[in-house]
Amino acid sequence: MSAKNVAVIGLGSMGYGIAQSALRGGHNVWGRDVVEATTAKFITEGGQASLPDYADIDVAVLVVLNAAQTEDVLFGQNGIAAQMRKGATVISCATVPPEFARDMEARAQTLGLHYLDAPISGGAVKAANGALSVMASGSADAFEGAKDVMNSIAETVFPLGDEAGAGSAMKAVNQMLAGVHIAAMAEAITFGMTQGVSPTSFIDVISKCAGTSWMLENRAPHIADGDYTPRSSVNIWPKDLGIVLDIADQADFDAPITKTALAQYAKAVEAGLGLEDDAAVAKVYAAQAGLSLPKGTPS
Repeated sequence: MSAKNVAVIGLGSMGYGIAQSALRGGHNVWGRDVVEATTAKFITEGGQASLPDYADIDVAVLVVLNAAQTEDVLFGQNGIAAQMRKGATVISCATVPPEFARDMEARAQTLGLHYLDAPISGGAVKAANGALSVMASGSADAFEGAKDVMNSIAETVFPLGDEAGAGSAMKAVNQMLAGVHIAAMAEAITFGMTQGVSPTSFIDVISKCAGTSWMLENRAPHIADGDYTPRSSVNIWPKDLGIVLDIADQADFDAPITKTALAQYAKAVEAGLGLEDDAAVAKVYAAQAGLSLPKGTPS
């Protein structure tokens, strides 16, 4: 592995962990975020203190919220794409529609850049441990340019095609399942409470039975502990499931279970829970049923 000059743009819960993992991997890492305190914190952990000169950046990793932010970072008023040298690589991690990813790739290629459509999965803990799963698609040159950074931040890289879009399509499938699983877990754990099944007992038993899922085992303890510190916030799901349903509509595909899950997340946002951990969707079910969830870390 050769050390790269890496810019990680977007130091949220996932981006910060990616920046930390790239740093541990021996790369020179510039972390940038709209929250200046977050950028400053990363500098104290070993991030580069100077502003990045994008002409010297080998790999830019974009861990922003959505398609609009991705486009703005690359091609907006102060977009970095025009500042980067030919042959540099962009790793784009946001959940976006496949056609958007293809458009970004085409525009990047006109500037001589390699673009890897690389949405991520695994959560903040795996990001911090360099153990993400990456659903990646792009040219052979894009994969080659991203390889050393990927080795630092990911446990598994799934190569899904030689052009952008395939990675984002797979991420849409993943988000459909993940969002539905969290909502289903919240429904089941609160339904259990109506039948005298405590959240702790629910976890102890269901996690060993056919009804379990990765999301159940990961998120249900947040409810049992009353800890809604946002590892992944409620606000993510109206966006991501909205993208999923837009893609489904374009394919003339009905997705009623996903629509129902989206409605529950929308209710959670309306209730002021958008910045809480996505397990807080259980509070919607609890409120409807007149239940009191376990208390823990104030939300």
